[in-house]
Amino acid sequence: MVIKSANFITSNTDPAKCPPPIMPEYAFIGRSNVGKSSLINRLVERKDLAKTSGKPGKTQTINHFLVNEKWYIVDLPGYGYASVSKVKKASFGEMIEKYLLNRENLMCTLVLLDSRLEPQAIDLDFIHWLGHNGLPFVMVFTKADKQGPVAVQKYIQRYEIELLKTWEELPPIYITSAEKGFGRDELLDFIAETNNSFQKPGSKILSKPQ
Repeated sequence: MVIKSANFITSNTDPAKCPPPIMPEYAFIGRSNVGKSSLINRLVERKDLAKTSGKPGKTQTINHFLVNEKWYIVDLPGYGYASVSKVKKASFGEMIEKYLLNRENLMCTLVLLDSRLEPQAIDLDFIHWLGHNGLPFVMVFTKADKQGPVAVQKYIQRYEIELLKTWEELPPIYITSAEKGFGRDELLDFIAETNNSFQKPGSKILSKPQ
């Protein structure tokens, strides 16, 4: 997929105020400081589309970015950052769950995981929550350039071992680096292919964004 345009559309805390669900969209979410904004910027080859920060917990709203005038990237708040107040954590959770459970045009959730870390309980809990609710998702391992490929595979295998204790099969897995561009083409190919199955809510005619 060639990225011709990528533009910020809206930011809000109420899923009901998201853009009309007439185009496919993909939610990006992960623990705070997992490299979510950097990966989004790399995908669309823009340095400042999604705001990055050295301080975890920067994203606190639902942010929509329109790509190629055909589909949306949705930047969701990170979870698990200790300095965010309990009240805000609760509101982030309610907002995220409401969005994920009710957004008609959400094609897939991309769960970002730090490839340098052992399986984290909060990530596993979120993955199991998605599975329990029947929400399609893929696992995207970030920061793969920070260590060798053998080490990356070791941590991925640990996730696989942990999840296969209760799952019959695993979702697709992607390995990425926002800094080096690893995995960019694979993710965009996945999105392009998934776009072909998009059906506007209330319509029986398939729309095939390019």
